[in-house]
Amino acid sequence: MAPVIRNLVMLSSLLASAGWTSAQTTPLPQQQGLHQLFVAAGKLFFGTAIETNNFNDTAYLAIANNRQEFGMYVPENSQKWEEIQPAPATFDFAAPDAVLARARQNGQMFRCHTLTWHSQLPAFVANGTWTRDTLAAVIVAHITNVMTHYRGLCYAWDVVNEALNDNGTFRDSVFFRTLGTDFIPLSFAAASRADPAARLYYNDFNLETSPPKAAAAVRIVQLVQALNIPIHGLGFQAHFRVGLTPNVTSLVATQNLFTSLGLEVSFSELDIAHLSLPPNASSIARQSQDYVTVVQACLAVPKCVGITLWQFTDKYSWIPSTFPGLGDACLYTADFEKKPAYEAVRRYLEGDDDESRAECDGHDDAAGGYYRVGAGAVCDEYAGEGKY
Repeated sequence: MAPVIRNLVMLSSLLASAGWTSAQTTPLPQQQGLHQLFVAAGKLFFGTAIETNNFNDTAYLAIANNRQEFGMYVPENSQKWEEIQPAPATFDFAAPDAVLARARQNGQMFRCHTLTWHSQLPAFVANGTWTRDTLAAVIVAHITNVMTHYRGLCYAWDVVNEALNDNGTFRDSVFFRTLGTDFIPLSFAAASRADPAARLYYNDFNLETSPPKAAAAVRIVQLVQALNIPIHGLGFQAHFRVGLTPNVTSLVATQNLFTSLGLEVSFSELDIAHLSLPPNASSIARQSQDYVTVVQACLAVPKCVGITLWQFTDKYSWIPSTFPGLGDACLYTADFEKKPAYEAVRRYLEGDDDESRAECDGHDDAAGGYYRVGAGAVCDEYAGEGKY
């Protein structure tokens, strides 16, 4: 606890014991939210995935609607192809429109997810009989209709999602089987025409832990760039496991593979799951450390624009249903209590975390970075990034 806050707490207790009412005491300073702190550190956003099936939960919305906590919304599922275009001539924008409306009401940014993806496809796409021309036309029509509806409203779009296997080969999707790698520049070209103002991303998981996959993603970026088609960003999904999260040096190096190509990057779907439940004290402490590691890695790279959580509460996390036995991956419990991991991130960003970061006194942390107290910003030379 920072000295000023500690002294105020002690003063409040003394006054209460002397018979003063709460109205007669000086209120404690209001705690800053994660988005507010991240922006103060020079980033664009700290956001969260959200969906309309959460909107009836008033305790959930009390947190999600706080712009100082989360400055960006991403529709978790409702912009995926099977949801937004379940049939060739049918588009359903109601759910993502509701997410957008809430974001605009709260003054939050809106990030859009996703367009060309092998999973959660409607039957007419997944099971269709295609030629190159007919499938290309369906992809272009889908992207054009969806992005035109949200033209000028999305900070960024995940244009192509998860095109790669972990070994760096391409997934055996309907898109790749029919079009080869051509479906990727085709998608980015259609997206650029539909909304020239949106930031266009390639988004994938395990890029942070699989060098062959990261190298293949570099080739995807180069493929699009070689055709003079816009591609602006790389999304690291960052679905990590406690104790297996890469260190800061590794995460910085992986980001730099893409920033060196002129792209911005972000951690687009962050959660860090415990390998067994309930977690013990050691695992809880390690989860805190792992979350701070990701924050440090983004702060260390100027072109890392932000972090998005893939839900902020365990109550609505996708992890338990997809990976039975794993879970408790979010910063809030299922009862909406802030976890030690949340507090560790907050303390780090406030510069009140001596265990996670050394001051700029010539002492480097385990990952080789030099940090100053206050916003956790890099204040001396960081490997690969120069001095800033």
